[in-house]
Amino acid sequence: MAAVEFWFEFASTYSYPAAMRVERVAAAASVQVIWRPFLLGPVFGKQGLTDSPFNVYEQKGRYMWRDMARICEGDGLAFNKPSVFPQNGLKAARICLLGMDEGWGPAFARAVYQANFVEGALVSDDGVIADLLSTLKLDVAAILERAYAQDNKDRLKAQTESAWEKGLFGAPSFTVGDELFWGNDRMETAVTWAAKS
Repeated sequence: MAAVEFWFEFASTYSYPAAMRVERVAAAASVQVIWRPFLLGPVFGKQGLTDSPFNVYEQKGRYMWRDMARICEGDGLAFNKPSVFPQNGLKAARICLLGMDEGWGPAFARAVYQANFVEGALVSDDGVIADLLSTLKLDVAAILERAYAQDNKDRLKAQTESAWEKGLFGAPSFTVGDELFWGNDRMETAVTWAAKS
């Protein structure tokens, strides 16, 4: 049985419901999930985009916000359209990458999504980040020092480049070996594929 790699970005709307349910969906199939934070900015840049497609294309954006409301209602998740979209998730991604090594990464990721898409907080704000880490009873100063160290910055850059090399063009995405599944609505397909691999 193969593992599912869950690629997510904190600015990504559809990554929010995906992050809130991926562990439950995978556990039901006895499939391991590997969380992979990455940055959409560089990936979009390689595709000639300088903003979210949901901002570039008005009708697509209007559809997405309504779709998000429906999805979250169906999943029993609170949802409020953030005042700033997309948010800058760089700091959160660096911290989350470190957290994946130490076991608290998924909880931190869910907390960031809650702050962004429910509470309307600016997840690039140092105070918001510190509050999220404190709520998880983590050593804020020590984590920030390690998360913002050059080696961890380089790791996130490398992980983002790896996402591009795997063919990712958006988030959330799921990979099982060389197979790519794009979108929150492809999660079950990816998990089934992993269970059969």
